[in-house]
Amino acid sequence: MKLNDPRLFRQYAYVDGKWTHGTEGREEAVIDPATQETIGHCALLEAAQITEAVTAAENAFAAWRAVNVHERAEKLHAWYRLLHEHKEDLAYLMTREQGKPLNDGRGEVDYGASFIQWFAEEAKRAYGMTIPSHIPNAALGTIKEPVGVAAMFTPWNFPLAMITRKAGAALAAGCPVIVKPANETPYSALALAELAERAGIPAGVFNVVTGDPATVSEVLCSDSRIRNISFTGSTRVGKLLMRQSSSSVKRMSLELGGNAPFIVCDDMDPDAAAKEAVAAKFQTAGQDCLAANRIFVQRGIYDDFVARFVAHMEALTVGNGLENNDIGPLIHKRAVESANGIVEDGINKGARRFGGERKAPGENFFVPTVLVDITPEMRVFREETFSPVAGIGVFDSDDEVIQLANDTEYGLAAYVYTNDLRRTWKLMRGLEYGMVSVNSVKMTGAPIPFGGIKQSGLGREGGAQGLEEYLDTKYYCLGNMPSASSS
Repeated sequence: MKLNDPRLFRQYAYVDGKWTHGTEGREEAVIDPATQETIGHCALLEAAQITEAVTAAENAFAAWRAVNVHERAEKLHAWYRLLHEHKEDLAYLMTREQGKPLNDGRGEVDYGASFIQWFAEEAKRAYGMTIPSHIPNAALGTIKEPVGVAAMFTPWNFPLAMITRKAGAALAAGCPVIVKPANETPYSALALAELAERAGIPAGVFNVVTGDPATVSEVLCSDSRIRNISFTGSTRVGKLLMRQSSSSVKRMSLELGGNAPFIVCDDMDPDAAAKEAVAAKFQTAGQDCLAANRIFVQRGIYDDFVARFVAHMEALTVGNGLENNDIGPLIHKRAVESANGIVEDGINKGARRFGGERKAPGENFFVPTVLVDITPEMRVFREETFSPVAGIGVFDSDDEVIQLANDTEYGLAAYVYTNDLRRTWKLMRGLEYGMVSVNSVKMTGAPIPFGGIKQSGLGREGGAQGLEEYLDTKYYCLGNMPSASSS
């Protein structure tokens, strides 16, 4: 690893302020998806070691929740500054383990750090309320208290920002955390632990456990001392974690699958809209829950839009993320096989294919491809492709495209492109999604409540709502009891 600060490259788990290895020989190789080189290993902790992390977090809870909120904020601000100071190293680590272009990695560090800064300040506004009393001689109100130890399962596509978006809120609220990163991308999480220690976050408050996913989830979900489970990943795994957590009735925050529609109305400039659609689809090689999976274009500009989309798509460069390319590799060979299957399914069911003719620069790369004239019977319509495979279909009316866009079990994010205000309102209200962005690819950030509806998840991350996921509302009634002498 070519790091300015070699101490940021950690291959052990981080539990109770100590770097912890598993049983001898219990480790898993971490592979650079671009070169398929083994860049290191991550420890596979035993169940007993994961339980020790829960104990450490539980033991740290009383002291951490008692820390003045301004002091907690100071430690989070120190963590935030350290992320910026080490942005180049963190981006490089991310590119090596995940594959995304280096510039995307730098952007993720900025994005991830913003949540730490946001929640450091938002915790100061965790207000309770005074309730006008209906009970004679009593004072009524509420206060906010931390829920307890939070366990966080984070994905490989955004290995830094998905941690800070969760942990920033939990730590600010007074909750210790246990982070389980994806085994494909453990090093961003472990670098965050190193920087958290330097920022003065006490032992046991921020823990990172690595190991077999089934073992870790079974231990964390079954332990009654874990009061919150936060997960970003597939709907299938989210449902599994819900079942595993049901015996102890944990608070659940789930950011699951997406199948985002990108709607282009005929009052838009086809070239400008096509450029935006390409940006919405192909960032992180399409491995993004906000990626525009299904692009619906009104008939009047359909052919023009398709031609311009293909032109912008084919201008994208594909290669190693360290070499200033637009699109890096997919995370592993299985993702490439899935993308090929989606393309073949679409062609067999009548779609036209554009792109994909260029030779891929390696086994884990997939050249951007678009399927045109898609229909609901195709996998590209039904599935979250999580690859640089786009689908474009035609629509005639607003009611038709609302029906097409809502024809999915998912409901995370949707995009609308129109200059008609009445249309904007109708589409925004009619779309069954937790987030709708109009005439803008960029919609996320620390101040917004990120999350979906239907089978795209529960709860919100970011904004004021993100802090609430880690706070309980306690109601109090302070009565004026009669003194003994007056009885």
